[in-house]
Amino acid sequence: MSAALVARGVALSFGPVAVLDGVDLDLHHGEVVALAGPNGAGKSTLLAVLAGDLSPDAGKVEVLGRPLEEWRLRELARHRAVLTQEHHISFPFPAQEVVRMGRAPWRGLAEEDRDDEIVAESMDATDTTALADRAFGLLSGGEKGRTSFARILAQRTGILMLDEPTAALDIGHQEAVLQRARREADNGSAVVVVLHDLSLAAAWSDRVVLLSYGRVASDGPPAEVLTAPLLSSVYDYPIDVIEHPVTGDLLVLADRQAAAKRKEDA
Repeated sequence: MSAALVARGVALSFGPVAVLDGVDLDLHHGEVVALAGPNGAGKSTLLAVLAGDLSPDAGKVEVLGRPLEEWRLRELARHRAVLTQEHHISFPFPAQEVVRMGRAPWRGLAEEDRDDEIVAESMDATDTTALADRAFGLLSGGEKGRTSFARILAQRTGILMLDEPTAALDIGHQEAVLQRARREADNGSAVVVVLHDLSLAAAWSDRVVLLSYGRVASDGPPAEVLTAPLLSSVYDYPIDVIEHPVTGDLLVLADRQAAAKRKEDA
């Protein structure tokens, strides 16, 4: 697997608060990497730095072997697509037009001829076809999330950066979004995704990068990173990790019994 993105020594502070502190990360074509960690660990900030939306105080990021700062924005948008947590559109565009915005980087190029086909496929993949004529601002949170995901699929890039794409989605659409991310990686794309649901991270990612206080606490296959002792330490809460008795999938659960005992002993 070739490197799609490389970050070395990335550090960033907001005022006196160090949000990222010496983060190294490699993202390869053909893999899904989940960024996990407690609130405030630096997951979304790291994704924003990798996307070029924030400039680090120190360190470097390379996309396809080229320093991030050397890319022109439109050119970069043909290679990486970013799904943010917030889904705001200032004007009452219908959902289909929001998805079509993902084709903007290809305007004036031969790829533009496939716009209609790609928009239709992206909406079908995200179960948003029925929303095509509805104003984006009137959609539910989950519908906005799926429409925004369709937009970045329509962008047709080889690197996908997804910040909590399953937030506000029901269980079926959570599975569908991550299944599509998995398919993109299997077809050669590189996918990095911020996830709070550690069971989903275990099920769909090749690697989990666990962040704690802006540093990488662990980076490796889900079975090596998602262990009860490590997670309990990083999240400062008792966590249990078990295997599903039928599928063998890792299930990450709060250990409520241990938490109650800890509270009693405090």
